[in-house]
Amino acid sequence: MPNVTVRNLPVGVHNAIKARALSAGRSTEAEIRFILEQAVMPTPTHNLNAAFAKFRQQTGGVDLPDLRDKTSSEPVDFSK
Repeated sequence: MPNVTVRNLPVGVHNAIKARALSAGRSTEAEIRFILEQAVMPTPTHNLNAAFAKFRQQTGGVDLPDLRDKTSSEPVDFSK
């Protein structure tokens, strides 16, 4: 796997990456890889399942009212 060296990285940027990595439970190196992957890899925008999963993750989900008709129905009589 190739290696990359970033020179002259401002201390504030390095500290922000370290803090972000800590909050995500990753190492600083893993966080930098994650940031680079997110920045350059295309993400599919047509994946509805992924969009719903992201929404649930961001909002904690949504409770919708039960709108089903709960009245019983009679079976259809096809004998006539």
